[in-house]
Amino acid sequence: MVKNLYLILLFSNLFTSNNLIIKECENYFFQKNRNLPSSFICIEIKNQKLYLINEKKITDIFSISSSEKGVGNIAGSNKTPLGIHQIKSKIGDNVPINSRFIGRKLTGDIVEIISDTSKGNLDIISTRIMWLSGEEYGINKGNGIDSYERFIYIHGTNEEGRIGIPSSHGCIRMKNKDVIDLYRKVEVGTLVLIK
Repeated sequence: MVKNLYLILLFSNLFTSNNLIIKECENYFFQKNRNLPSSFICIEIKNQKLYLINEKKITDIFSISSSEKGVGNIAGSNKTPLGIHQIKSKIGDNVPINSRFIGRKLTGDIVEIISDTSKGNLDIISTRIMWLSGEEYGINKGNGIDSYERFIYIHGTNEEGRIGIPSSHGCIRMKNKDVIDLYRKVEVGTLVLIK
């Protein structure tokens, strides 16, 4: 009986927290006088999670890593920008898992995954890239703060053991299997709210 009550409370809290996340994301779009898209990504910096939302339901939840330096929009800050973005381009169709990119070009190298929380020597981009473009002038779009010109991506990383810990140089890092899964489910033009 106690175990059943615990499970009911657990699922009730999960349902409530998911509804709260959706409501918070919806409110941001409404405050910006933007139509709510039927499908979008919501990234919560505070809990290092990425939510794929379809028809007002969370269909996927992924752990991520945002910047180790916090949030911010200034070019050269290595901080993660907030606000509404869109996926401007997708790079890496059918590329083998753990393949390395430099400057969005495939190197032919397969990266070694670091499974513990130690840091690698380089900020390695692997497997898939979803290049983000800011949609809000003065917040993530415009001179000196432009997310696209800052090369802000959602991408795979070799530092998989640090997923869930703010560790990136401004981008949104994901585990390589997860970034393949997300890449399959979203299109160029999909909106991405980082909050």
